[in-house]
Amino acid sequence: MKKRVLSVGQCVPDDGALLRFLTSHFDVELVRSPDKEDALKRIRTEQFNLITVNRKLDADYSDGMDVIQSIQQDPDINTTPVMLVSNYPDAQEKAVQIGAEYGFGKMEYEKPEVVERVGKFLK
Repeated sequence: MKKRVLSVGQCVPDDGALLRFLTSHFDVELVRSPDKEDALKRIRTEQFNLITVNRKLDADYSDGMDVIQSIQQDPDINTTPVMLVSNYPDAQEKAVQIGAEYGFGKMEYEKPEVVERVGKFLK
């Protein structure tokens, strides 16, 4: 059965790159979500194996950390692993501090450690 990934706040080209990365390594379906409100609604009503959140949401340039924090603070939905999509190590560390798994940057898709990190949730 296909694993499901919710992609929050990516622009169309970045979602395409994320989809190519994921489908080249895993049997997944990617579901796009433009913003925090839509993402929280989807997480409450649909099952996902992994949630990826862009550091800055493309729709309104709001902070992806707010999305992660909202997910982590809600015991009804904080059971799905969340990863930040950011090339900045300090942003990754901050995301981990608020409850996310260590994520990855857009320039790291083919790194074996990123495939392994994501694979923990999608194999």
